[in-house]
Amino acid sequence: MRPDYLRVHVNGEPKDLPLHLSLQGLIESLTLKSERVAAELNGLVVPRADWPSTELSDGDRIEIVHFVGGGGRDLEEFRS
Repeated sequence: MRPDYLRVHVNGEPKDLPLHLSLQGLIESLTLKSERVAAELNGLVVPRADWPSTELSDGDRIEIVHFVGGGGRDLEEFRS
């Protein structure tokens, strides 16, 4: 891993991210529609309003949950 990156786990998978990335930046980099996901950081749910000011740190564990309603929808619908 390069020194200008940090290592986190996103939904259990290791991921190298640039330093000073916010939770909002991570959600955007995954091309997810923020209104259809919830995020947990190190076991605590982070309110959507706090995502832009929540800076990620080396070793963080992030869980991202997609809200899915109904049935038969393609997962691509949840991407921007």
